This record gives sequence, structure tokens and C-alpha cells, in this order.
Amino acid sequence: MSAQNGPLYLGFDLSTQQLKAIVITSDLKVLYEAKTDFDADLSKYGIKKGVFVKEETRAVYAPVAMWLEAVDIVFQRLKDKGTPFWRIKGISGSGQQHGSVYWNKTGEELLGKLRPEETLVDQLAKTAFAHPFSPNWQDGSTQKECDKFDAELGSADELAQITGSKAHHRFTGPQIMRMHEHHPDVYRATSRITLVSSFLASLFLGRIAPFDISDVCGMNLWDINAGTWSEPLLKLAAGGYGLESLKQKLGTVREDGGGSMGPISAYFVQRYGFLSDCSVAPFTGDNPATILSLPLRPLDAIVSLGTSTTFLMSTPKYVPDPAYHFFNHPTTAGLYMFMLCYKNGGLAREKIRDSLPKSTASDSWSNFNETALATPPLGQKTPSDPAKLGLFFPLPEIVPNVRSGTWRYTCASDGSKLEESTNGWPSEADARAIVESQILSLRLRSQKLVHSPVDGVPPQPRIIYLVGGGSLNPAIARIVGDVLGGVEGVWKLDVGGNACALGGAYKAVWAIERKEGQSFEELIGERWRASEAIEKVDEGYRADIWAKYGNVLSTFELVEEKILAGEERDK
Repeated sequence: MSAQNGPLYLGFDLSTQQLKAIVITSDLKVLYEAKTDFDADLSKYGIKKGVFVKEETRAVYAPVAMWLEAVDIVFQRLKDKGTPFWRIKGISGSGQQHGSVYWNKTGEELLGKLRPEETLVDQLAKTAFAHPFSPNWQDGSTQKECDKFDAELGSADELAQITGSKAHHRFTGPQIMRMHEHHPDVYRATSRITLVSSFLASLFLGRIAPFDISDVCGMNLWDINAGTWSEPLLKLAAGGYGLESLKQKLGTVREDGGGSMGPISAYFVQRYGFLSDCSVAPFTGDNPATILSLPLRPLDAIVSLGTSTTFLMSTPKYVPDPAYHFFNHPTTAGLYMFMLCYKNGGLAREKIRDSLPKSTASDSWSNFNETALATPPLGQKTPSDPAKLGLFFPLPEIVPNVRSGTWRYTCASDGSKLEESTNGWPSEADARAIVESQILSLRLRSQKLVHSPVDGVPPQPRIIYLVGGGSLNPAIARIVGDVLGGVEGVWKLDVGGNACALGGAYKAVWAIERKEGQSFEELIGERWRASEAIEKVDEGYRADIWAKYGNVLSTFELVEEKILAGEERDK
């Protein structure tokens, strides 16, 4: 079949500030793109950066009607570009994790009988939802509910063992609990609760879509080991309304991340010209979709170096801890997705950059890079010099959970003789120390999940892919390789800021075209053109330097413990 009439696949990403759509071919070539920017296109909703913020309660939420209108706009823009909708054979996508949408019974019924001459927003916005807003992942209003979730099974550690994460403000279980406590009329009127991913899938299916096996892990309600809802946690979330009421509102979880959930709704067939055999594959969360934007193998890692820092890795090991997150893998049974999130990333590096002495370098980052690369690992010119270990948090941090601040310590090369550096050290040393501290934290928390990727080398990631603004920085790439390893190198991944939508489109290709038993990594790996998406930016693992950081890793952990102990004394 020629490229001119071959099958196409559509991927979506409903994020906090935009709705993106990408249309690709079977061999993963991007043909059409469109997006709706909420602030630019839909400012009439009164949102800022895609959300409303209620400062007094720390609630953050978005109008569901805005998302419906965004879908209408994106389809019109795809249509204006001449997108041949009749060639699209499969649709998948992603949605911002943890957000929830509260449908009423009328909404369930309307989904199946939408009129093609009218828009989605006109038909659904006013009558389909028990609550017009969706709690956003930035929401911080559920501390009391989180405390109850952490205590329900005995501790935050036990909750993480069962659900993959301790309780978090943004997670859907505590959000549901708060909804029925503060808005009981909404809860009573709710027929079904969807995540943002299954909300979007429901529009295309013409009925409420089941939860995705990966995205459901962002709720604090799913027992990952048992592969079922945790009844004690459902009872807690439901309160006096009872376990069965919440089970009915949540519905089922689809274990297979591929295949078809059903054909596209007649609404899209009649309004845009889709063929009725176009299939809707499961949609997933935005973080799981990110690891689908390339054929990520177990032990391959993605480090996102944006305003915040995120570490993602596919792993066959399930070793949960309250400090990080585990999810079922979105496509491949037997694998898990490991995720670390930090508030401090680019902002912390920029603060150090701006504090450096002025130089003749062409720009401030050039100065930072020259200074960082001129500084030896751990600031040690000789093995007898003290090793420098620092923590730099302009913002309160999640991992470890401490207030904002800067702490500097020194120790011997073997990690002994730890002392706080009360007089600090030259500001030039901070350029390397800030990056080392961020990557040491990644190494510390991922060390239980890695094994030797190649005979003769110690446990470490196989390949490290860098994304985000920091991925363009050669000094950061070098230090990432020094500290974290990467026996097959450190690579910059460039997918044009569309990782989640692209991951959704790739997921649709695999879901519809896979052969019996063919994994996502196998199918996409055969078709993915690495030369168009990645560039090697560092050799990665260097045995002597990597070992040097290993010698102080437990001491770095001790530094964190000391600071955490200080937090407890301050309470």
C-alpha cells in the first residue's frame, strides 16, 4: 500500500495548558499536527496557564467545558490542514495524570447520541457533568485526606507497597474523598468518574471508557500486586456512601494496553469523515505516554531537565518506596514504570549560574559550563582534598521532603569524615556541585532497580536519554554520564515538545498493527528512526569517575537524612 493511501494513526495529549494532536503513518512519520492553547485560544474561560487557583484552599482546577471546546478546535484545525480522516485506523493518546471528571447519568446517555451538526461543547458542557470542574495535578487541597490514606493501611510505606506511591495531594483517591466531603451533592449526582485520559477516550468511543492499566496507578486506589481495586482504600475514599457505590462510579480497568476498545463514535464518522472501522485504543497518562515516545527498553532511562527534574525508567523490578512512584507499564505486561519527580531543576541551576563571578564568556550559560567542566568531580583536585556535597533547593523539595535552602558538606574520598561546611566554599565550585547533587539523587533512588546491562560493568542504566531545556547543555550531559553512567552513552532526545502526543500515536500504531505476542518495544523499535530523534551527547559510563561517585553515595544519603532530622526538630 502506498504512502498516499496507507493507514494513519492519531495521537492526542490533553495537558494542563494545551491539547495537541499528531497524525502519523504506519512507519511513524508525522504528517499533520494541530493544537489548542488554552490561554491563547480559550481565555474566555478566565483561566491562567490552563487552570483556576483558589489560594485560600490551595485548590487548582480546570473547566471541563474548555477541554470539550479544545477538541472541537483541534479537529477543525486538522480539517483545515486537509487531514484525510478516512485513512485514520486507530486513535490513542494521553491526559494529565490524576485529574478526574465527574459525569452524571445524562452525560453517559448523551455520549451515545451526539448530533453531528453540533459541537461537543454545545451538547455536553451544560448537562453532562455532575461537576463542571476537574481537579488538577497541581492541587494542594487534600492534606487531611492524604493523612488518612497514609494511615489507612498502617503507614505511607505500606500504601506505597500496595499502590506504588504514598498519598499525594493530586492523586485521585484523596481527591474523590474530598469531593464527597465538601460537595456531597456532586458525589450523589455522579454516575461515573473518569480520569482525564479516559474522559478523552470516552468522547471518541461514545461511551465511558475503562481506566488504563498504567494511569489507574495514579489514584492511590489500585492494588498493583493483586491487579484489582484495593477495597480498604475504596471504602476510605467512599466514606459513608459505601464501597459498592464507588466501585460502580469507577467501573473497570483494562489490563491490555493495546487492541481496540471499540470503533469510533458515529458522531466523528458523520461530522469529520472517519470510517466506522477506525478503532479507539486505550488512552494513558501523560507520564506513561512519555516513555512510549521511543522504544524504551528495560534499564533505559529518560531524564527530563526542565523547570523541574523528572526521571523515568522502564524496569521489570517492583521495588516501591514512599520517595518515588511506580506504575504498571502502559503497554508491556511484566514491566513497571519507575518515576521520580523533583520541584527543583532548572531554577536551581539558573540561581547558581547567576551567582558566578562575571567572565569573558559569551553568555551566562557558557560561563556556567566552562566553570563546571573546569571543576574536577566532587571538587577534588587531588584524592586528599575534601569531596564537596551540596543540596540546593530554591523551592521546597519533594524528594527529600524539606523546606527551601542550601546545605554544603565535605567528606573524604571514601565518604568518611562528613562535616558541614559552615564557611561554604568558592562559588565556582557550586556550578558542578549543583548538577552533581541532582544526579546523585537520581542514582541513589534508582540503584535498587538497575542491574549490569553488559558483562563486566556494574549496575547502571543502559542508555540515558535527556529531554527538556537542560538537554542542550554539554556540561550537564557530561556530569550526568559521570554520575549516573549509561554504558551505551548519554543521548539528547528531540521530539519537538510533543512526546506525550507522539507516544499516544505510537501506541495506536502498536495497538492496531501488532502481531500475536508482539511487544510495543519490538514493533516500534523496528520502525523508529533513531537518527531523526536522538543525538549522542556524551560517552556516559567512565569506570573510575563513576566509582568515585559511588564511594560517596551513602554519604550523600546521610546528608539528606541529617537535613530531614533537622526538619523534624523544627516542627
